[in-house]
Amino acid sequence: MKAIHFGAGNIGRGFIGLQLVKTGYEVCFVDVNTTVVDALKERNTYEVGYASEQGGRERVEGVTALNSLSEPDQVISAIREADVITTAVGPSLLSKVAPLIAEGLRQRDNQTPVYVIACENMIGGSKHLQAEVAKHQPIAENWYFPNAAVDRIVPLQHHEDPLYVEVEEFFEWVIETTGLPEAYPRIEGVTYVENIEPFIERKLFTVNTGHAIASYLGALFQKETIAESLTDPRIRRGVQTALYETGWLLLEKYGFNPVDHSAYIQKNMKRFENPRIHDEIIRVARSPIRKLSPSDRLVKPAKELMERGIEADGLARGIAAALTYFDPNDSESSELNAYITKNGIEDALDVYLKLSATDPLGSRIVEHYEAMQQQVNSIA
Repeated sequence: MKAIHFGAGNIGRGFIGLQLVKTGYEVCFVDVNTTVVDALKERNTYEVGYASEQGGRERVEGVTALNSLSEPDQVISAIREADVITTAVGPSLLSKVAPLIAEGLRQRDNQTPVYVIACENMIGGSKHLQAEVAKHQPIAENWYFPNAAVDRIVPLQHHEDPLYVEVEEFFEWVIETTGLPEAYPRIEGVTYVENIEPFIERKLFTVNTGHAIASYLGALFQKETIAESLTDPRIRRGVQTALYETGWLLLEKYGFNPVDHSAYIQKNMKRFENPRIHDEIIRVARSPIRKLSPSDRLVKPAKELMERGIEADGLARGIAAALTYFDPNDSESSELNAYITKNGIEDALDVYLKLSATDPLGSRIVEHYEAMQQQVNSIA
C-alpha cells in the first residue's frame, strides 16, 4: 500500500504520516523544504517524541520524500501509484497543490480507487480540495474525497535534528464514510462516521476557538506561550466562558450530551495547559484575517448563538482581542492592523468579519475592542 502526503512539516511527520506508517503504508512526503526532503530521502526514517509525563520516542521507518518544486514529474508518478493521498499544508495552500494532484490523478488507470483526504483546520477541507482539483481535471467516479477532522497539538519547535518532531500524546482523526465504497481503507487510530459535521464543529468550536482566544488574550496580556497564558485567571476565565458559549451552541445543534461535552472542554483546557508543550503565542495567533472570517472559529459560532437569542459575550471579547493583535512579521496581522488604523474598527468589521457595528454582536465587539485599545495604549 502506498500513500502520498503533502506537507512534511511537524503535523505531517508527527501525526498524519505517523498514522499512515502504523497502518502499513509506504509513505512519500511531498514538500518544498529542501532540508527536510533531502534528510527524509537520505535516512528513510525519523523520530517522534511525546510531550507527556511518560515521554518516550517512536521511530518511524520506511518513508521517503519528493520536492514538489524541483521534482514535479516524480510527484505525478507517485500519485499515479498511490492508494491514499493526504494533505496537511494549510487551507490557503490547497489551491497550490491541486494542479499536481490533478495531473497525477489524470494519469491513473481509473480502475483502482484512490482516496484524497485533506487533513486541515477547516470545514469541508476535502470537498474544497476536490473543487480545486476539478478546475484542472474532471473528477472520476472512483476518486474519493472524504471530509476529515484532525486534532493534535504540534507546536513550532527547533531541534538539532531537522526531522525530529515532538507532539502531545492525544490525537483525533475522524473521516466521513458517506459516499465511500465498502472497501474504503481503514487507517489506524481513525474514527469513521457517516456524518462528520458535528465532529468538525465540535473540534473547531472547542479546540480551535479556545486555542485562538487563549493566544489573542495572551498577546493582550503580554504572555509568550499558551500554557503561560492559562496561568492568568483573566485569560483562563475568558477562554472557559467562550467555550461554554460554543458548547451551548453545539448542544443546541447536535444534541451532544452536556456532561460529556463539559468533560471534553475540561480535557482540552488541560491540553492547552500542558507545560511540556512550548506552544508560542505567535504560532497560534498567526493569520488573524483567516481566523476572523465569517465561517471560521470565532465569528461563526458567535453569530449562530446571537441568532438563537443566546449571549456570546465571551466570544465577542475573544474577537475583539484578535482585532487588537499585531505581529509585524505576520502579513495578515499587518494588513488588518493597517486597515483598522486607516479606516477604523467599524469598517474593519464590515470588510473582514462581514458584521455591522450596529448589530448586537458587532456593537459588543466594538465595545470590548475600545476597552482593550485603552489597555494596549496604557502598556505602550
